[in-house]
Amino acid sequence: MTGTHIGRFGKHVLASASFLAMAQVGAAAAQDAEVPYDRAGPQAADNTEADPLPVPAPPADVTLPEVETIISDEEFAESIPDLDAESDPALDMPLESIAEFERRLAEEQADAEPEMGADAPLGDPALADGDAVEEIGDAPVRDAELTAPLPPISAFEVEPVEFAEGEEDTEVTEVSYEIALNGIDEIDAETDVNIRDMFNDLSALRSDDRTANNVAQVSARLTEDSVLIERILASEGWFGASVETRIDRADVADGQPLTAVIDVTPGQRYEFADIVIDAEPTTPPDLIRENLPLSIGEPIVATRVQGAEANVAVALPHNGYPFAAVGQRDILLDAETGGGVYTLPVDTGPRAVFGGIETTGDLAFDAEHVAVLARFERGELYDSDMVDDLRQALVATGLFNTVTVEPQRTGEDAGTVEGGPAEYATVLVEQDAGPPRTIAGSAGYGTGQGARVEATWTHRNLFPPEGALIARAIAGTQEQGAGVTFRRSNAGRRDRTFEIAAEALRSDFDAFEALTGRLAARVNYDSTSIWQKPLTYAYGVQLLGTIEEDYDFDLGEVRRRTFGIAGLTGQVGLDSTKSLLDPTSGFRVTALIEPEASVQDSFDTYVRARLAASAYYPATDSIVLAARVAAGTIQGIDRFDLAPSRRFYAGGGGSVRGFGFHELGPKVEVPNPNFDPEDPDETANPFRFRPLGGLSFNELAVEARYRFGNFGVVGFVDAGQVYLDSVPDFSGLRYGVGLGGRFYTNFGPLRLDVAMPIDKQPGESSVAVYVSIGQAF
Repeated sequence: MTGTHIGRFGKHVLASASFLAMAQVGAAAAQDAEVPYDRAGPQAADNTEADPLPVPAPPADVTLPEVETIISDEEFAESIPDLDAESDPALDMPLESIAEFERRLAEEQADAEPEMGADAPLGDPALADGDAVEEIGDAPVRDAELTAPLPPISAFEVEPVEFAEGEEDTEVTEVSYEIALNGIDEIDAETDVNIRDMFNDLSALRSDDRTANNVAQVSARLTEDSVLIERILASEGWFGASVETRIDRADVADGQPLTAVIDVTPGQRYEFADIVIDAEPTTPPDLIRENLPLSIGEPIVATRVQGAEANVAVALPHNGYPFAAVGQRDILLDAETGGGVYTLPVDTGPRAVFGGIETTGDLAFDAEHVAVLARFERGELYDSDMVDDLRQALVATGLFNTVTVEPQRTGEDAGTVEGGPAEYATVLVEQDAGPPRTIAGSAGYGTGQGARVEATWTHRNLFPPEGALIARAIAGTQEQGAGVTFRRSNAGRRDRTFEIAAEALRSDFDAFEALTGRLAARVNYDSTSIWQKPLTYAYGVQLLGTIEEDYDFDLGEVRRRTFGIAGLTGQVGLDSTKSLLDPTSGFRVTALIEPEASVQDSFDTYVRARLAASAYYPATDSIVLAARVAAGTIQGIDRFDLAPSRRFYAGGGGSVRGFGFHELGPKVEVPNPNFDPEDPDETANPFRFRPLGGLSFNELAVEARYRFGNFGVVGFVDAGQVYLDSVPDFSGLRYGVGLGGRFYTNFGPLRLDVAMPIDKQPGESSVAVYVSIGQAF
C-alpha cells in the first residue's frame, strides 16, 4: 500500500520535470544567443550552474502544523530506481525539438484507430470532411483604424469614462391636506385636560405645515396619529377606544386638498373598582394608603396613578422607611362593568432610626465634622428630608467633586420608637474631595461710588475642617485695598462662622478721604441659600486706626486728622421671607448696635445704633409690592470728635437712589481741587459741596416689581435725609424716583437702576445709575 502511494508520487514528479524541461527548451529556441548543451542539460556559457529557484520561507509568527511522516527519506531513496544511460539509452540521447516532438506525437495518434463514436485523434489535421488542407480567407477590413499604426506609449492618454445620467425632475410635488379629528369634543368635557390640544402638540399630521410629498406619506402619518390618539385616550381611562381612519378627496379636478380623517369612538371610561395595597404592616397602619391619593370610583388616569405612586415612594423614607421600594402596579379591567382592580405591591423594608455616621473615600474632613452639619440626632426616626439637607450642606462647603449620602442597614435593634419597632440605620457619606483653592471676582458701579472690582483667592480647607485662608484685593476709582482673613466655617455648629480679618483700605469719596487699617474678630450665625433662618445674629470686636480728612469749622478748612477706635459689634435679625436675593413675601427686621470708644486723644465712648425693616407683598402672580424703612442714631459724642468714616451718610444704590454715594445731609462748600481755570470745561465750578455726615439718618423706599419670564421692570420712589442731631426728625426729606431693569438668573437677579433726584440742588447729578446683584432691598 505504501509503495503504491510512492509510485504515484514519483509519476507526478517526473511529469513536472518533463514540462519544466519543455519550457526551458522553448525559451532557449526563442533566443538568438548560442547556448551550448551537453548530456547533463542546459548550462550557462561559462559552464557555471544556474542559481536554484528561491524557496519562500513561512512568516516568523506563523506556527505550521506538524506533518506526520509517511516514509523516511532513506526508504524513499531506496525505492527510486537508478537512472543511467545503461538502463535507459534515451537518457543519453539529445533532446528533440518541439516541432519534431509534435510531429512524432501526431504520427503515433494517426496510427491508432479511434473507437466507435469517438472524436478524431489529437493532432489529426483532417476535419469532418476528411480534407487535410483548409483555406480560410481574411475578413474584409472596413475600419481604417484597424490598419493604422499604434501610437507610442508616451502619447497614450486615458480619458475617464463618463456615464450618461438622466435629467433630474426638479419639480417637487406637494400634497396638501386638512385634518379632521371627530368624536373628541364629548371626551374633553369629561376630563381635566384638553385631549385635542394634547393630540395637536404631538401629531405627525401637523408637521410640515400639513403638506406631504405624496398620498402614501399622508397615509403613514395618519396611521401614526391613530396610534397616538389611542394612547392619549388610554392614559385618560378609555382603554377600549375604537379609532378608524380614512383619506377623503376634495370635489375638485385634482382632488386637493385631501382630508385626513380620524373617527374616534371612545367607548366606556374605566374607573377604580378597588384599590389593593400588597405590603407588610406599617407604623402607623394607614401610612401607605393615606399617601396614595387614589379613590374608588374615580377614572383611571395615568398621570394620577404615577403621581400617587411617586408620593408613596417619597412618603415612606420621609416617615422612617429608608429602604422601601414601590413595585410594578397591576390593573385588572372588567369590560362588562367598566371597573378596574388596582393592585400596588410595596416592599417597605424595616422601619429605621438614625444611627451613626460613617464616611469613606477621599476625605475632606472626618465623620465628626459631618455630624456637625447634620440636623438629626442618633435615635430620631429616619427622615429622608434630613438626609437630603445634609447632602446639600456638604455640597455647599465647596470642598467636594462628588459626595453621596445614603442609609445603610445595620440590623441593630433600636427598640420601640414612636409606637413601633425599629432598627438603627447608619448614614454613609462617600466623599471625593475636590480642589480646595478658588479664585473669584465681583464688580459693580454706582454714581458717586464709582466703579469697583474685587478679587479673592481662597483656600477653603487649609486648616481642616473648613479652616479657610482668604486673600482679597480691591481696585476701584475711589477705593483701593487689600486684606487677609482666616475663616472657620461651621465652627462647632452648622452655619456658624468664626473669622479674623486684617485689612488696609484707602477711600476717596466726596464726604471723606481715609487711609484705614483694621483688625477684627467676628462670629456670625447667618442664613444661607440652603437654610434660611428666621433668627440670625453676629457679634465681634474690632480695632481701627485711620487717617482722615475732615472740615474744621474753627479753621474754615479741610485738615488731616488721626483717629484710633476700639469697638464691639452686636447684630440680630428676623426674617420670614423665602429668598435672600429676591424676596416676594414676608418681612425682615435687622438691629445693629456698636459700642465704640475713640482713643486718639482721650477715651470717649459712644454708641452707634441702626434699625432697618422691609416688607414684601405679592399683589399678583407677577407683581410684588415692597417697602423699606431704616433709621440710625449715634449717642454720646459730638460730630466733630467722631471720625468722618464712622458718621452716618445717605444716598446711593443701597440707600436713597437718585443721589450720589454719601450725597445727602449737611454740606459745606470747599475749594474744588480738580478745578482748572485754563480748562473750565473740565470742571466748571471752582467750588464743590463736601458732605459732612451726621449723627442720625432716616430712609424710606417703595417699589413695584413686575416680572415676566426671566426679565423684570421696577418702578421706585426713595426718600431720606441725614441730620446733625442724634435723633432724626424726618424733616427736609429728599426724594428720588426711577426705573429699574432686572434679569433673573439661578443665583439671583441682576439689577440696573436709573434714578433722578426731585428738586435737584446745586452740585447734584441729574441722573444716577446703579448696577449690582440682587434687589435693592
